[in-house]
Amino acid sequence: MTGLRYVYAVCHPFGTPLQAQLAGVAGDPPRLLHHHGLVAVVSHVPERDFAEEPLRRHLEDLDWLTGTVRAHQSVIDALTVVTTPLPLRLGTVFRDDSGVRVMIEEREESFRRTLDRLHDRVEWGVKVYAETAAPDRAEPAETPAKPVSGRDYLRQRRQSVRSHEEMWQQAEAFATQLHETLSGYAEDARLHAPQNPTLSGASGQNILNAAYLVPRGESEEFVEMVDRTKGELPGMRVELTGPWAAYSFAGEEQQP
Repeated sequence: MTGLRYVYAVCHPFGTPLQAQLAGVAGDPPRLLHHHGLVAVVSHVPERDFAEEPLRRHLEDLDWLTGTVRAHQSVIDALTVVTTPLPLRLGTVFRDDSGVRVMIEEREESFRRTLDRLHDRVEWGVKVYAETAAPDRAEPAETPAKPVSGRDYLRQRRQSVRSHEEMWQQAEAFATQLHETLSGYAEDARLHAPQNPTLSGASGQNILNAAYLVPRGESEEFVEMVDRTKGELPGMRVELTGPWAAYSFAGEEQQP
């Protein structure tokens, strides 16, 4: 098959084959390109979609982008099962195998340094959501049977706001303590910006969005540690995702 070369990741050589039915971006199965003792995981993609100009247009097409992201991630996930990949940015494309080899030569030192640091490690994501509702600022829908004085109303509002602030303080303290505990166990940690609930679709307010670098062999204990915190504080939801390739810890090498 002719076409451009789409690069998913760079790895150390590994012996375990990828799953036979794995399809990559544009439906082409990934293959391994060995060079200078490193491996680039690549597949063929059509120039009509992945040359510079059409790719720029496609990246603004949500349906196309969603399918491409899923195919890209499926290859990274398959690699994570058998080795420690260094993922490259979505849409990393070269003219041919020679272009991929030149890229490896130019960045060989940084690739090796990062792969050695991440060897046999995976990333786990932990999010904490506070499901406490904000105090109601709307006026009552119906007039109460017994009139409430202005002084009583203000007192009730102060109590409501104070209670809400106390719940948020508890939520933030819980998230801070959890992050400190998990960071002390993991080899490295990254704090990401809280997710926008409108964009993520998740319920509650995201107050912790963190990633943790954990040796693969210690992942079971890390998962159990997170699981023990679930239900610890009413109104808090703890979500664990992974194991992932170590995107958050790839540093500048993640950007081609």
